[in-house]
Amino acid sequence: MHSWPQPSFQSAPGTARPLRLYDTARDGVFPLEVTDNQARMYVCGITPYDSTHLGHAATYLTFDLIYRVLLDNGHEVSYVQNITDVDDPLFERAQRDGVDWRELGSSQIDLFRSDMEVLSVFPPQHYIGAMESIDEVIEMVTTLLDKGAAYVVEDAEFPDVYASIAATDNFGYESRYSRAEMLEFFRERGGDPDRAGKRDPLDALLWRAHRPGEPAWDSPMGPGRPGWHVECSAIATRRLGPTFDIQGGGSDLRFPHHEFSAAHAEAAFGQGPMAQFYVHTGMIGLDGVKMSKSLGNLVFVHKLTEQGVEPGAIRLGVYASHYRGDRDWSAAVVERAQQRLELWRRALAQPGSLHQAQAVVAAVREHLANDLDTPAALAALDEWAQAERGSTEEHAGALVAQAVDSLLGVKL
Repeated sequence: MHSWPQPSFQSAPGTARPLRLYDTARDGVFPLEVTDNQARMYVCGITPYDSTHLGHAATYLTFDLIYRVLLDNGHEVSYVQNITDVDDPLFERAQRDGVDWRELGSSQIDLFRSDMEVLSVFPPQHYIGAMESIDEVIEMVTTLLDKGAAYVVEDAEFPDVYASIAATDNFGYESRYSRAEMLEFFRERGGDPDRAGKRDPLDALLWRAHRPGEPAWDSPMGPGRPGWHVECSAIATRRLGPTFDIQGGGSDLRFPHHEFSAAHAEAAFGQGPMAQFYVHTGMIGLDGVKMSKSLGNLVFVHKLTEQGVEPGAIRLGVYASHYRGDRDWSAAVVERAQQRLELWRRALAQPGSLHQAQAVVAAVREHLANDLDTPAALAALDEWAQAERGSTEEHAGALVAQAVDSLLGVKL
């Protein structure tokens, strides 16, 4: 599946700063160690039953920052993202709206691509749908069955295949949740702890046997379709290898999705951990209330741009708070972001000395390298824009504008 056009990128003059990130599994900030100058990143993609809301955008803008900092350091980036284009929420929304689920998925994927292009988000080199990866999933499920890491429930009608949490010695290392917390989140986030025939309530679905009215593919396990977690595990490891640098997504993916994606890969390949870093973004609220489809309080990227909000202002609104915290979106956030853009643009008319420009670019680099501290980076640019100006030197404004474009994805 094709992604979307890649934005232009040219590092600003000056010295880049090596990236340090928070790793959920180790509960701390550590340097990202890139092997052979090749950074490998997998970020979980959308289930295409609704268009891109601010929660989606905040996640992909975070990993776009990581991509940009890596490029600024001269690294090559291998980036993979999936699309869960076969899943229950897609079927349910299509049935509700009276449309074919494939058509609904295609339309929402197109809109997502458009939103990402408008926001100048770097695309994955590998943009892979679940339907494209069926053979890869079947191969991984077969491997897990052969190794005794998976089993078939005793159900003559629906012989589903499940992964055992006992298949790896360190299950739970990624999320660091207690069993009680795991059971709570498993039930809330698509798990089926009460499924009869499972060895453990936490065991996750690998292959769903065919049910009437659902799509199915032939496999050695019988006709059916992939589970959610194994889809990402198979897609990621096929393109990035059994271990890679970054596994990313929203904080709601910390468990069960990322825990099981890692466990499947580690059981299949006998290696671990799957990722050097597990990076999670906070949730987005609207006027103090968590943004969710069930509440109907979503803010959509394409609606904002239709209302005249600049893509750069959307980025700055998201970056006004740190990516790991739960954040709020409101009209005041948009207004502040637009005012910030105007402030910086006015400053470019008389940018001051080249030394001032070099200092603020170095500060932005340092803050972004420190676990993507965007609030501090924006504050540094605000201070530069409001500083007393002496004589304006040639190239000062161009240097700042180039750095803001390359590092933050915001065009001045």
